[in-house]
Amino acid sequence: MIGVVLFAIVASVPDAMAADVRDSGAGLAWWVWPVALFVVCFALGIVAVPAGVGGGVLFVPIVGGFFPFHLDFVRGAGLLVALASALAAGPNLLRVGLADLRLALPLAVLASASSIVGALVGLALPAAMVQTALGITILAIVALMASARKSEFPHVTAPDRLSAALAIHGVFHDVARGESIRWQVRRTPLGLVLFTGIGVLAGMFGLGAGWANVPVLNLVMGAPLKVSAGTSSFILSLVDSSAAWVYLNQGAVLAIVAVPSVAGMMLGARIGARLLTVLKASVVRRLVLALLTAAGLRALLKGLGIWI
Repeated sequence: MIGVVLFAIVASVPDAMAADVRDSGAGLAWWVWPVALFVVCFALGIVAVPAGVGGGVLFVPIVGGFFPFHLDFVRGAGLLVALASALAAGPNLLRVGLADLRLALPLAVLASASSIVGALVGLALPAAMVQTALGITILAIVALMASARKSEFPHVTAPDRLSAALAIHGVFHDVARGESIRWQVRRTPLGLVLFTGIGVLAGMFGLGAGWANVPVLNLVMGAPLKVSAGTSSFILSLVDSSAAWVYLNQGAVLAIVAVPSVAGMMLGARIGARLLTVLKASVVRRLVLALLTAAGLRALLKGLGIWI
């Protein structure tokens, strides 16, 4: 159903705008690049789930660096890739209590507004400048992911005044432990500031921001890891939809790029979810870090004009 809706939206963009995509693949049949895009996104979807990262953070640097699509189209499709995954997971996460509305909404409101600003800024800047900034950002994400620690149940002795006023607390049932866990958060003002910055990056680069959402919710604000991951997915569905409308309005979303990307990523994620129980997450995580390093360097060198 989600795929049908996304197709209807992106198909409404004038087909004449696909000329840049067709012309960039001179000498090849028009269907070669969409098929290749589907295959690559299918593979990315498989590794994204066991590695614990969103598809958007893999999609934009890899497709933007190694496919002949204009970066604006890649960023627009990247937001739809992240949005589709978040929408698919959101209802179930809310139903089982792993996503919390009171925690998500204040953060999502600021991040959504700032993502619109980021999208407008990103579309206004020269492609080379955005490509360079993307490369630097991706390499910074690699460093963050490589050094980030996780705390399954952070110890929060007392909530801060803002979280207490907003009643940001809850209980979720941990099936693995067989018990209900009560949680509360701290440093809410700092979390609001950080999510504002995350929204700018998400809109500017078309990245699903799960790589940043979870550490802020878990390490900064003290939410349990599972609640952080679930709430992050719900926040993505709000933030990415706000930024995606900017790209749609500016004509930076093409069906020929977005549809195979979303379809491949979601099908791959289904397999990745099944492989999660048998694959070593550490091995897949190292593979993802290697892919992101290569893509980040490629984007940086492409933006600087060293490797076109």
